[in-house]
Amino acid sequence: MTTTILVTGGCGFIGSNFIHHLHAVRNSWKVVCVDALTYAGNLGNLDEIRSWENFTFERASIADRGAMDEVFSAHKIDYVVNFAAETHVDRSIEDATNFILTNVGGTQVLLDSERAHGVKRHLQVGTDEVYGSLGVAGFFVETMSLHPNSPYAASKASADLLCLAAHHTHAQDVVITRCSNNYGPYQFPEKMIPLMLRNALSDKQLPVYGDGMNVRDWLYVEDHLKAILLVLEKGRAGEVYNVGGHNEWHNIDLVKHILNELGKPESLIKFVEDRKGHDLRYAIDPEKIASELGWKPETMFPEGIKKTIKWYSDNQKWLDDVTSGDYLEYYNKMYKVDSDGTVTR
Repeated sequence: MTTTILVTGGCGFIGSNFIHHLHAVRNSWKVVCVDALTYAGNLGNLDEIRSWENFTFERASIADRGAMDEVFSAHKIDYVVNFAAETHVDRSIEDATNFILTNVGGTQVLLDSERAHGVKRHLQVGTDEVYGSLGVAGFFVETMSLHPNSPYAASKASADLLCLAAHHTHAQDVVITRCSNNYGPYQFPEKMIPLMLRNALSDKQLPVYGDGMNVRDWLYVEDHLKAILLVLEKGRAGEVYNVGGHNEWHNIDLVKHILNELGKPESLIKFVEDRKGHDLRYAIDPEKIASELGWKPETMFPEGIKKTIKWYSDNQKWLDDVTSGDYLEYYNKMYKVDSDGTVTR
């Protein structure tokens, strides 16, 4: 019997990479991609996939109950992997409305629809930001209490809790992954690494929050995809699995590394006013997924960042296309960019 998987948010960064991964390693599966095609969703991310006979695209918001019922009625869905989310912390600080509608309301719509249509398993793609902020030592583990510090993180924590409630109340088969910061191809350039790459490639200033000493744990997106598929197929129902790379970088050191890789001067760095409520440090302990499922990161950062830089360097038309229009207006507003490209925030 053919397996059919619904991938929500499949035109975004991690979602589109996941569909490419399924095409490579689960080619017999039928893949239904749902995406609302908001600013960060780009159907062009799937240009190489759209001719695949097992691929179907449905434009819809996961928060639209009627539209999602039509999708589930039209396709016999076995698994759902929910990538669909508003994800940018800065935007959530400006206005959290869409984060609540999509991340919280949309997740509940999916869970309800899945029960009605007999879906076997729901995998919720989460974030380490739900745990809050670490000090200079220690790691996030699955048993920690949730302490989200931004509207984005609060909306993702709410979605996780709805999934766990569905498991407890309705015996629904759900699993949750919480990953550290991803990087790689197709990432929308409001996020740190592609933003820095885009600006550096154009010899524009690189805005760095505060003193640049905030710490993030970075994971190459392909390693994350392998973890997601492993949890989907072998994870225990009702469990949370942290996915991290033990690859911590101070923001400023990462930016300098990117500039060095590109042969660009550090004088392009522009320190800007810090983000409100900026968490100091994220770091994940992936021991649970390693011991239970045998997952570990395979792509070391020096290799991963070189592959990422090459992809963005080779795909500058993609960068130009996705950063025109609304995004450019948003970027100029957020960082107070003058007409000559100078960051004045």
